[in-house]
Amino acid sequence: MAFWLVKSEPEAFSWAQQLDHGVEPWTGVRNYQARNNLSAMKNGDLALFYHSVSEKRIVGVVEVVREAYPDPTAEDPRWVCVDVKAMGAFAHPVSLADIKADPALAEMALLKQSRLSVAPVTETEFRHLTQIGGWTRP
Repeated sequence: MAFWLVKSEPEAFSWAQQLDHGVEPWTGVRNYQARNNLSAMKNGDLALFYHSVSEKRIVGVVEVVREAYPDPTAEDPRWVCVDVKAMGAFAHPVSLADIKADPALAEMALLKQSRLSVAPVTETEFRHLTQIGGWTRP
C-alpha cells in the first residue's frame, strides 16, 4: 500500500462534496508529475484530502477504488484520473502551518513541491498526520 496527498480547492470540490458523492473521480490534473503520481496509485492506496488555497489544511482520508484511466474532462488521453472514496474526516484538521512547524514532517513533498496537486506521502508521515488529525481507519 502506498500513501498520497491530493489537493482540491474547497470552492471547486470540497470534502463535504466528496462525502456526498461517495465515490468520485479525481479529475482535472494537468501537471505531468502529478499525473505520474495518479498513474502510480493502486486500489487500496490511501490519500490525505487537502483543502488548498483558502483553507490550507488536511481534512480527511480517501481510498483509491479505481486505478488510473483517461480523464473524461480532458480532450488529450495522456491525462488520467483515479476514483476515490471517502474513508473519514479528521476530527482535528491539520493546517499547513502545523505541518511546517512539525520537525517530523520537514521532508514532506507538500513542503518541498508546494504546487504539486497529487504527491506521495511516506507511511511514517501518513501515520503521524492521521494521529494528529484524530483519524483511525474504520
